[in-house]
Amino acid sequence: MRVKEGNKEKDILEAAIKVFAEYGYHVAKISKIAEIANVATGSVYVYFKNKEDILLKIFANLWSELHKEFKLLTINSSLSQAEKLDGMIDLIFDVLTANQALAMVVVNEQNHLQKSNKEGFTDFYDKFLSIGETIIKEGILNKSFSADIDIKIFKQFVFGAIRHLVNCWANEPKNFPINKIRQNVKSIIKYGIAK
Repeated sequence: MRVKEGNKEKDILEAAIKVFAEYGYHVAKISKIAEIANVATGSVYVYFKNKEDILLKIFANLWSELHKEFKLLTINSSLSQAEKLDGMIDLIFDVLTANQALAMVVVNEQNHLQKSNKEGFTDFYDKFLSIGETIIKEGILNKSFSADIDIKIFKQFVFGAIRHLVNCWANEPKNFPINKIRQNVKSIIKYGIAK
């Protein structure tokens, strides 16, 4: 039996992010991922069952990291619910804009992966969203946020908007500067567009 060694798993995941971003998940080939990772194609199967297993691991790592960071942010009792919400938005933008290829994979592949793996998609995504829901509920209770907010709709609105805007930034960074997007998202979420 072959033994896992070095950072091959990490190299494979990083290569897969590049390949999925460039070609799309459905067209991507394990052989291309292996080539970019500088490993034999068979080595990929030492670490992963198949291409979907690789994609699941990418999302598990992403949402696990976001959940961990967001949890640390939310236990800071000196922050208001609005500041915690800002922190959540910053975390998402920071992680996705640090790796443009990862941003494209998230934008293009998360919906597919969630639909095809209802049981197998990472629990950390739901945990991350659950913390966000708690912040909104607390903000409604202490009258920082409007009681008219439907949390389920708000959650879908925020993540849909962020996903779409990250896609715009990744494809046209000059027309959609990331810091301008970030500030506008925060402002619209907290204050709306009414004057």
